[in-house]
Amino acid sequence: MNYPLLTAEEAASLIANGETIGIGGFSSVGTPKAVPAALAQRAKTLHEAGEPFQVGLISGGATGNQTDSELALAHAVSFRTPFQSNKDMRLAINNEEVAYYDVHLSQIGQDVRYGFLGEIQTAIVEASEITDDGELILSTSVGITPTLVKMAKRVIIELNTAHSGKLTGMHDIYIPETPPYRKEIPIFRVNDRAGSISVKIDPQKVAGVVRTNERDHIGAFTPLNETTVQIGHNVANFLLHEWKRGAIPQEFLPLQSGVGNIANAVLGALGEDKQLPAFSMFTEVIQNSVIDLMLKDRIHFVTGSSLTLSEDRLDMMYGNMDVFRERVLLRPQEITNHPEMIRRLGIIAVNTALEADIFGNINSTHVLGRKIMNGIGGSADFARNAYLSIFTTPSTAKGGLISSIVPQVSHTDSTEHDVRIIVTEQGVADLRGKSPRQRAVCIIENCAHPDYRQLLWDYLKLSEGKSCHTPMSLRNALQMHIAFAETGDMRNTRFLHSEKIPSL
Repeated sequence: MNYPLLTAEEAASLIANGETIGIGGFSSVGTPKAVPAALAQRAKTLHEAGEPFQVGLISGGATGNQTDSELALAHAVSFRTPFQSNKDMRLAINNEEVAYYDVHLSQIGQDVRYGFLGEIQTAIVEASEITDDGELILSTSVGITPTLVKMAKRVIIELNTAHSGKLTGMHDIYIPETPPYRKEIPIFRVNDRAGSISVKIDPQKVAGVVRTNERDHIGAFTPLNETTVQIGHNVANFLLHEWKRGAIPQEFLPLQSGVGNIANAVLGALGEDKQLPAFSMFTEVIQNSVIDLMLKDRIHFVTGSSLTLSEDRLDMMYGNMDVFRERVLLRPQEITNHPEMIRRLGIIAVNTALEADIFGNINSTHVLGRKIMNGIGGSADFARNAYLSIFTTPSTAKGGLISSIVPQVSHTDSTEHDVRIIVTEQGVADLRGKSPRQRAVCIIENCAHPDYRQLLWDYLKLSEGKSCHTPMSLRNALQMHIAFAETGDMRNTRFLHSEKIPSL
């Protein structure tokens, strides 16, 4: 199929002010690069001429700098969903220049298909190849690209030859039917296939193809330190104990792991512990540590929605395709994060929190309850449905000025009902079967930093002698956050001891 060739500038000129556009890819990889950058330049030119230009922006997850950073700096985005991890877009959102809709990553694809977010005029997607009959072989991620291609009125394809001939056969493209016609998703093992290797597309919708040859340029991961290494060992030791006592099946269960250096540390520790059996992964993001462990035969198989790999690990994978081609599968995030899949396969989920409170509620997204960091992503998809839901966090932040364990989180993303285990470098809090007061004792004893334990005990004592199920003080629940906002150090917290709560 010979689609018309366009320059990036010609493709960008097709997009009008006020459109909603969809950007393919996931976790800043497999995302289009040339057209979003050209669109940002077009916005700057129009703004300099006094003409308005802004678009609504829907993606699968985070995008590359050419999208989120350049479009934010060009003041070209009016609306953004469902996730971002870019400092320039984050600033625009927190300055209320961009309206941001934070949503579970398992839901954004079906939200688009259900029409909840209105019409998508243009989808811009990256492919590694175009088949003879015009279908798309995606590149290093899937995200919601199949849905964007299906729902958009116009599709612009970036054909990235940096990946041509390398990824064919490594995608499994499956979109569930719309209710009331939806059937079970036909995946019963991590390596089952449900769909096709390519994305089908209506040729009449293809505006053109822009040729590129550029890698994703994922930045180096933060080096592991003593804290992250200890968190990794604490998670590994806990899972080993659960496995040995029979709470995890002897063949073990698939793992999901969040993004970042703590996730890499956890996977590294699990892989190094030869007492644990080799395992498989059913996750969103495939990171460096997965590639390392597959080469050591510590991971059998991995399915995810993106290959979020540094340059050297991607080269390592491409250089060992005899190992990886039959052991790596990329799917839409709607499948990797689907509650049906997570419960059926019995996923052990390990995600990262910004802060946790003494009752087990998790804040993954906001600083002091007000400023967004990235978004909820897929952590709650897994937390709510996992066989075991584990959240990790260092016990302190900002050099000890902030306690990551607080009386009450300033924003709730995953509630105490969905969080089973909390792990810091201090230890492990197993919250299963515990009342709110019992959870509080367990978290303070095992997860809080020594500099903050007495403060947290003092908070808990405020409820002594009062009849309550959850020992919460309305006056003091956010006093540690207030102390940081006012003095820059949570250790300066002073609790108020007079509080009258009427009997109900």
